[in-house]
Amino acid sequence: MLMTVLLVTLIPLILLLISFWMPQTYPDTEKLSPYECGFDPLGTARLPFSMRFFLVAILFLLFDLEIALLLPTPWAINNANPNNTSTWATTIIILLTLGLIYEWVQGGLEWAE
Repeated sequence: MLMTVLLVTLIPLILLLISFWMPQTYPDTEKLSPYECGFDPLGTARLPFSMRFFLVAILFLLFDLEIALLLPTPWAINNANPNNTSTWATTIIILLTLGLIYEWVQGGLEWAE
């Protein structure tokens, strides 16, 4: 027990000392400026932004949410009726694929025209 307590306190202390000793950072204006997705943080906030950027961001959120719906599928397979779970998971994957194909054909995934 004593060995465990010593290791649990000694390892973080060693890592903390190494983290203060290792980095040799020299901040410049680029590193100190906030990250604003390519927008100038010092300019006016009323500049219009690219609608294409907005659409790609919405598509990412939509597909990310749909993939999150598939995460419980391995546990749901253990239900009494796994065919029902497989049917719903396959339906979600088919809808995602059809949506992706539609956006691809419509040119919604093209960043530049």
